[in-house]
Amino acid sequence: MRPPRGRIPPARRRRTVTEEEASLWRRFVAAAGIAPLRPGEDPSADAAPPEREREPDAAAAPPRRRAREGDGARADSLPDLAIGVAPGGLDRRRWDDLRRGRTRPERTLDLHGCRAGEAHAAVQAFVLAAHGQGLRCVAIVTGKGTGETGGVLRRELPHWLNAPPLRGLILAIAHPHRANTGAVHLLLRRRR
Repeated sequence: MRPPRGRIPPARRRRTVTEEEASLWRRFVAAAGIAPLRPGEDPSADAAPPEREREPDAAAAPPRRRAREGDGARADSLPDLAIGVAPGGLDRRRWDDLRRGRTRPERTLDLHGCRAGEAHAAVQAFVLAAHGQGLRCVAIVTGKGTGETGGVLRRELPHWLNAPPLRGLILAIAHPHRANTGAVHLLLRRRR
């Protein structure tokens, strides 16, 4: 939410830690065996610089076995899908059609008004049923939510879709339009 124009919002005050919270933290640190850093020690000095992640080359990647419905072990071996990121193994034209909203969904699930637990169960049932019926493209509407990070459903949906048993059924995930982040289109794998 933006403040009204011409008005500067008040600065947030930092909350101080209560003695009870500090005591709880000290007990946790002692129980976990965590040793404090020595003053002036830089923990990143000994660590090697992190390697930059590169986009995996689809041609260089070894072919993966396809996951089947109900096969959680295989679904775990598949790489996570990110919304709006082209997966390996999908041709460019098909990806562009999905990403630009030209692939029309055959069914839509609207999660407005659902709680997280209800929504998770609904998403699983919806995707499993759609795949079982041989559908190729479906839409899930979470809504944009409030605030900068969006709603709970919008944040959790990628995690639900990447978990078994759904991950093995989904080929790609994209927003139907760049400005519409409250909905996603799923391209489902063909039934085998």
